[in-house]
Amino acid sequence: MKKLIPIGADHAGFELKQIVINHLEQKGYELKDFGCYSEDSIDYPDFGHPVASMVEENDNMLGIIICGSGNGINMTANKHQGVRSALCWKNEIAQLAREHNDANIIALPARFITEEEALEMIDTFLSVEFEGGRHQRRVNKISC
Repeated sequence: MKKLIPIGADHAGFELKQIVINHLEQKGYELKDFGCYSEDSIDYPDFGHPVASMVEENDNMLGIIICGSGNGINMTANKHQGVRSALCWKNEIAQLAREHNDANIIALPARFITEEEALEMIDTFLSVEFEGGRHQRRVNKISC
C-alpha cells in the first residue's frame, strides 16, 4: 500500500507543489492534493487547514504545506491541536524537526529555497524517525 501524504500550497507555492507531487509520485507515494491549482492569488489558510486537519485526524501521517515565505501557512497549520508544523529552509532543520520535535508537517518557503533544496528536505523529512527519549518529554509540553 502506498503511503498517503496530504499537500497544499498557496499561489506562491503552486509551482513547487507540482514539482514535489511529481517527485513523490515517482517514489511511490500517493498524494492528496488540497490545492491550490494555479498561480491565481488565493488565501493560504484555505489550503493549509485541510492538510492540517487530515494530519490531525490520522496517526503517523506526515503532510506538506508551501507558501511564499512558509510563515502564513505554517501558522495556519499550527492552530490545529494535533499538528506540529515546522518551517524548514535547510535540510538539517527538516531532519531535526522530525528527530527532535516529532514534526508531522513540513512547511516550505517557496520564494526562498531552490527546487533541489525543497526535494532534499522533503526526502529527509519523510525518511527520518522521531528519536523519542528526552525529546518526548519536550514534545509533550507543546500542546496547550
